[in-house]
Amino acid sequence: ALTVRFLTRRFIGEYGDMEFIYSHNLTVDGREILFHIWDVPNSQEQAEDGSSEEKRIQWADSFVLVYSICDRASFNILPLKIQFIKAAKEGQSQEKVPIVIVGNKRDLHHQRVVSSEEGRLLALSLDCGFYEVS
Repeated sequence: ALTVRFLTRRFIGEYGDMEFIYSHNLTVDGREILFHIWDVPNSQEQAEDGSSEEKRIQWADSFVLVYSICDRASFNILPLKIQFIKAAKEGQSQEKVPIVIVGNKRDLHHQRVVSSEEGRLLALSLDCGFYEVS
């Protein structure tokens, strides 16, 4: 849903567990940038073998990992995912791979089970960016 919102500026309430690759041009600081976004729902990723996930990691230049502030399990898998990404990407070069952790559904604060502080501390401990959005 965040990807569709970024691309179209529209909110979609229902979003399925399907994998999509999107392309989008955007001008940033006067430069035209072409985004290719490989949007993979976590439930699908867990059912696949590690070679599919490795393929996605090698394909990407940066990563945005999204969890629901209302779903502890979606938060708890982040450290393992980030370690996997860093081992695959940073093991090949000396460059730091850009990773941002995003806590989603901030508007559902009454259902929150993961605090903002937990998200910030995780991002800090894993050297990632951090945002909360709704």
